[in-house]
Amino acid sequence: MDEHDEGAKVGLWVVLGIITLLLFGLIGGLALRAMHAKQAPKPVAVAATPAAAPAASAVADADVVVDVPLSGEIVARIFFELDKADLQPDAAAALKPALEALAGAAGKKLVIAGFHDPSGDAAHNAELAKQRAKAVRAALTAQGADAARVQLRKPEQTALGGPPEEARRVEVRLVD
Repeated sequence: MDEHDEGAKVGLWVVLGIITLLLFGLIGGLALRAMHAKQAPKPVAVAATPAAAPAASAVADADVVVDVPLSGEIVARIFFELDKADLQPDAAAALKPALEALAGAAGKKLVIAGFHDPSGDAAHNAELAKQRAKAVRAALTAQGADAARVQLRKPEQTALGGPPEEARRVEVRLVD
């Protein structure tokens, strides 16, 4: 009978060990989730002046990427060097038609879409296309475009076979 009791004790210890591991895993997962929530950026409360509210909204909307169909009139195309997100010296002149189109079209907005090719690391390419679009958005707002009327669109992948510079472009479109 003692042999059966010994086997039951071992079985009980195994079950208790598994339950303990599950509890530690659950507690650890909750702790990681709580730590991640603390690291997430918190909304900034701005209550000082009415002029500060649009600026805070523009900063909060700066990284918002919309998933809208690629439509509208292309008012500017900016090209970039390989694996770079820095604007070329002639970018300000290339963006002038976009600024003029926005100024002359009340109620419309600019949608900026970065492009990349399918070769290489897809995540890196998409992030690079997004950084390029952000650089164009920053240049437009620095030249006087209303940040509330300038949106980023999710990066778009080009097809293989076209000119390589086409995969390193950002298009600015005027949309309703």
